[in-house]
Amino acid sequence: MTKADIVSEVAKATGIEKVQVLNVIEEFTKVVKGSLIAGEPVYLRGFGSFIIKRRAEKAARNITKHTTITIPAHNIPAFKPAKVFVNAVKEK
Repeated sequence: MTKADIVSEVAKATGIEKVQVLNVIEEFTKVVKGSLIAGEPVYLRGFGSFIIKRRAEKAARNITKHTTITIPAHNIPAFKPAKVFVNAVKEK
């Protein structure tokens, strides 16, 4: 499902114009991104959490040059689904 599909489904279900729904979805994603960049997780009860995961420093191999490189520690965004959501998908 793409963003356009989501906009169409929400517009059809709510009766709101697609342009307004698209603006709401765009603003929602901006708020979630901004919160994660600021280091604050986003919790949506019954759906899941957008969190920051810390990746430790590790050694990796550059196969073409036959050298070892160090990948520094870094943060990545992640999504952790709620138990209700996971169970609903499992029982599908």
